[in-house]
Amino acid sequence: MNNNYNMYDSNWYLSLNKPPLSPPSSVFVLVWSVLYILMFISLGLYITQDTQKSKIRGFIYFFIQLFFNAIWSPIFFILQNIGFALLVVIFLDIFVLMTIKEKVISIIPFIKIIKIFIKISKK
Repeated sequence: MNNNYNMYDSNWYLSLNKPPLSPPSSVFVLVWSVLYILMFISLGLYITQDTQKSKIRGFIYFFIQLFFNAIWSPIFFILQNIGFALLVVIFLDIFVLMTIKEKVISIIPFIKIIKIFIKISKK
């Protein structure tokens, strides 16, 4: 384990054999920030969505996915455990598919998010 907690610029990460289309390490901070912002916007839209269906399952799936998203970076960058990080991604994907299968996710909140970003980008 490397004690270099500057995860995205560690010598270990920079030395990995990455595919040609791999983004530069400086992009990670922005991408993860946008990812978390979008997840919480989606949660807010889900909370305010009018529905007769119980929202408990949606909250459970959201927080399980949030947990897996939160632990992936330290497992990959700090522990430098690629296999365990892959396992986390597999579990994350399973919960995403379960969420879609149960129709907990509605396309309407995502359309609202897209409209918000279009309005912001026009300003």
